[in-house]
Amino acid sequence: MKKYLIVLLVSALFLGCKEQTPTQFTDEALQDVLITLKGDEISFENILKKYEGKKILIDVWASWCGDCIKGMPKVKALQEENKEVVFLFLSADKTLESWKEGIEKYKVKGEHYFMPDGMKSVFSNSINVDWIPRYLIVDPQGNIKLFKAIKADDSKLLDALN
Repeated sequence: MKKYLIVLLVSALFLGCKEQTPTQFTDEALQDVLITLKGDEISFENILKKYEGKKILIDVWASWCGDCIKGMPKVKALQEENKEVVFLFLSADKTLESWKEGIEKYKVKGEHYFMPDGMKSVFSNSINVDWIPRYLIVDPQGNIKLFKAIKADDSKLLDALN
């Protein structure tokens, strides 16, 4: 009986401490400023407003990231299968030039924004980016439907798209 109570108590402690998966972006993330292809500044919140009512796949990537480049054919296949989805590419490149060159070199089609502070940006920190590529799905109501996937063929990502 004593062992049972100890196991129950330890289980409750670990389950009670389980981190909740966010369904909304933090205010800090929404206020983070990104750069458009034209060089204009725009808050993440205003980026999301542009695509209100649509499902959004966010791809945090960089042209220097081998795994990001390896995953691009899978992302392109997703684009072919999900034409109604907005593909939002947020770059963690070190410079605007390398970002733009990467878009051209790898023929990345979609909506593009540059995070000036890359993987150390407020947005990246708010979603706990520890690896790229990093995929998120936002539903038409603006809720985060999938908080974390690192492969474009992850079953959770595919489920969230459908």
